[in-house]
Amino acid sequence: MASLTKNPNVNSWVDEMIALTKPDNVVWIDGSDEQLESLRAEAVSTGEMIKLNQEKLPGCLYHRTLPNDVARVEDRTFICSKNEADAGPTNNWCAPADMYAKLTPMYDGVMKGRTMYVIPYSMGPIGSPLAKVGVEVTDSIYVVLNMDIMTRMGKAAFDNLGDKSNDFVRGLHSKADVDPENRYIVHFPEDNAIWSINSAYGGNVLLGKKCFALRIASFQGKNEGWMAEHMLILGVEKPNGEVTYITAAFPSACGKTNLAMLIPPECYTKEGYKVWTVGDDIAWLKQGDDGRLYAINPENGFFGVAPGTNAKSNFNALDSTMKNTIFTNVAVNNDDMTVWWEGLDKNPPVNATEWKGAKVNGPEFIAEGNKLAHPNSRFTAPAINCPCISPEFNNPQGVPISAIIFGGRRAKTTPLVYQSFDWNHGTFVGSIVSSETTAAATGAVGVLRHDPMAMKPFCGYHMGDYWAHWVEIGEKLGDKAPKIFNVNWFKLDDEGHFIWPGFGDNMRVLDWIIKRCDDSIDAVETEIGYLPNAGDINIEGIEDEVTPKILEELLAVDKDLWKAEVTDIREFYKQFGDRLPSEMAEQLNNLESRLNK
Repeated sequence: MASLTKNPNVNSWVDEMIALTKPDNVVWIDGSDEQLESLRAEAVSTGEMIKLNQEKLPGCLYHRTLPNDVARVEDRTFICSKNEADAGPTNNWCAPADMYAKLTPMYDGVMKGRTMYVIPYSMGPIGSPLAKVGVEVTDSIYVVLNMDIMTRMGKAAFDNLGDKSNDFVRGLHSKADVDPENRYIVHFPEDNAIWSINSAYGGNVLLGKKCFALRIASFQGKNEGWMAEHMLILGVEKPNGEVTYITAAFPSACGKTNLAMLIPPECYTKEGYKVWTVGDDIAWLKQGDDGRLYAINPENGFFGVAPGTNAKSNFNALDSTMKNTIFTNVAVNNDDMTVWWEGLDKNPPVNATEWKGAKVNGPEFIAEGNKLAHPNSRFTAPAINCPCISPEFNNPQGVPISAIIFGGRRAKTTPLVYQSFDWNHGTFVGSIVSSETTAAATGAVGVLRHDPMAMKPFCGYHMGDYWAHWVEIGEKLGDKAPKIFNVNWFKLDDEGHFIWPGFGDNMRVLDWIIKRCDDSIDAVETEIGYLPNAGDINIEGIEDEVTPKILEELLAVDKDLWKAEVTDIREFYKQFGDRLPSEMAEQLNNLESRLNK
């Protein structure tokens, strides 16, 4: 099949990949409905995909990965910069020449007997000055069909690139033998390249996602003066129609998707407040002509964790999956060919196929301590399906950001919400983001895991240089910089119960944040930042749950706990050596001296 572009850089690279992997056929993906429909039919005929109930779940397909291939593999993920120091202490590093030497023989002839699909795609709206182009070659129809949902895929992406540009990310993927011992997800930031082999799981093979949109893009952003962040983007519309846009970064299991698609409590909806989803996972941010920071969601869909998603926890996410969605590693109800997962409802199907493919009695299977759906099972759903998708979702210029929020899961130390003193203090607040492990994750509960800006697994270069880049961006933005906040929905009482209701009620905290951005309310200056006056958090309708005493507990700053925090941060910062920006060391010293006053 003939190439879809005249761009010699693309064509010569694709020719190299064909020569290396030696596929029987090459198919260029133009993104047309006809081509995609024939690929879906082919995947169903080979058993790679299973057609679900087309009346109840129109356009939806089911896919099962091998049990050894169900999640991102951080120990097999590498940043191959020329200098080891440039990868930093938070990444696995290998010299590019050594990694190419190791992987090239694995790819040699790996696609014999298979078809190579050449996928052009745009991260960001076609025509957006903030968008970037990638080309992924793969031997997996699953990848093609997911990339169609997650990106702007097809010939139009080449229109963005043009006939001469060399600014595209080169992605080479083969599922090979899905061998975990030889599984590698490798990034070559200086070559604009990603190589992935021996996995067929989304997070490792949809190379536009974390691989390009965060690891490679963060490196591009550093060099080109913009930011690629692991952040949701939402808009809060006030009754007068004015919309304030916010980005937020949280480590996993801290409610990111739920916040992105939040449904406000009744006391807000009756007044006319609305929340609009621009993105649930990744934000690319760049200074606009007016000096403000603008964000686009580079993605075109949601790659969400299914378990725990239900009509109560996240109605909008669940609704997004009702058509044209690919479900991976969930359970199937064989009676009507619909899907099920833990936390969807209390009625596991009796006639079920569990995620590994065994036919079981669902309730009995669960009673024996098994899971019908894998805990990291996924849905890939088009963003356009989301009932609260923002009218600005495809705006090529992006949306202007007024506030940036960081957050983690902390039982005691961190209050419900506080505001940083300024941009550099906010960068410091982002750099010290940490979450305590839960019983689900590990035997030791309450162990602190540092995850700066929720970017630890996704920063494509040295974390110290990344913080320095934040400081530089702040200098460029000056007084137009967004205000920076920290939230903690997970404070516990002495019995170990959450004391903040969370979910839709997090709107009450967003409301306070927006009022601070408008300069319409005062705050209390404390050692750690600006905190709300207790009367400024709206508790209408939840007075029984959030009493004045509980609100006081939610907003408390325990100096002794924070002094212990300072000691922990010093220890954490040591690993960055002389690459730790002086501004971050200074912020830590200032915090300590405020606490000791």
